[in-house]
Amino acid sequence: MLVAKWGHSLAVRLPRELVDKLGLKAGDELEVVSATARRVVLARDRRRELAVERMRARSLKIPDDYRFDREEANAR
Repeated sequence: MLVAKWGHSLAVRLPRELVDKLGLKAGDELEVVSATARRVVLARDRRRELAVERMRARSLKIPDDYRFDREEANAR
């Protein structure tokens, strides 16, 4: 994978094979499970998905296109 400059940050493009294997789509979040100088282990971060599932189980109506925005929620 190639590390590239993205604004003031660095970004890594994920190969299609990995994207398909993890079932990722734009906007999904990944969690760094562990990292060493030569290896990074990633996992799909499902905390928000699970929170939405718990809310749905409580019969709360959530729009299908709902996406939590931390910046908007914390705006003052």
